[in-house]
Amino acid sequence: MLAALKPSAGNLRYWQVGLLVVFLFGWHLVSRNEQYAFFLGEPIKVAGRIWSWFMPWSFAPTELFPDGVPGRADIYVHLGVTLLETVLAFGIGTVLGLVFGLWLALAPTASAILDPYIKAANSMPRVILAPIFSMWLGLGIWSKVALAVTLVFFIVFFNVYQGVKEVSPVVLANARMLGANQKQLLRTVYLPSATSWVFSSLHTSVGLAFVGAVVGEYLGSARGVGYLILQAEGTFDVNTVFAGIVVLTAFALVLDGAVGRIEKSLMKWQPRQGETEKL
Repeated sequence: MLAALKPSAGNLRYWQVGLLVVFLFGWHLVSRNEQYAFFLGEPIKVAGRIWSWFMPWSFAPTELFPDGVPGRADIYVHLGVTLLETVLAFGIGTVLGLVFGLWLALAPTASAILDPYIKAANSMPRVILAPIFSMWLGLGIWSKVALAVTLVFFIVFFNVYQGVKEVSPVVLANARMLGANQKQLLRTVYLPSATSWVFSSLHTSVGLAFVGAVVGEYLGSARGVGYLILQAEGTFDVNTVFAGIVVLTAFALVLDGAVGRIEKSLMKWQPRQGETEKL
């Protein structure tokens, strides 16, 4: 009986859901104090705000909504803008990181020349670039995309660079002995080696793409979930702030899950951890 209650592969999902339930219940108990609720919000009102965003014609009680006006925010427009910025930044940053990572890993001279500049750019707190991008690209989506690209690029770049550098010299020597040219080495040796490193970085890049988009919306925008959160902060509407955070987190998990599915389909050749242990 006690063994069945211990976390295992069979009941892991129940433990995860149970932890979430305990957290929400504890949050609800703490928020019953009005002073704490002002700073921490109330989970029921947060859920009501999310419901009003996605079901604006619902007949839920008005006391569930922080401002008493269900469905005032057009979440679909704001969420669509934020998701568009995130997906564009994620895609552009990934492609640029992959291209430059491969290039510099296979070009030692260029890598040695650019090394201090790459390290300097990576060390820079890139959030401070947001006002500059707003001046260059305006207050539309492209200034937010540019900021998020700078966050995604370096994560992918360094992983690709390291993945190519980690290629076994024995594998390269054997491929060259079989007559493989540089293009064939790139396709059959370097890219497969870098792929696992790329996907390990993409899961982190998803969150950073959202961060770049939302921070850009904070600093200057008229649309986006970040704009909604900023407006709610200005009126001390903590429930709407948490509702925006929950919505962003949910869609970040969806995008991360999509990356995971692509990873599984492309990495079937790689043995799983359980299979490796059996071997």
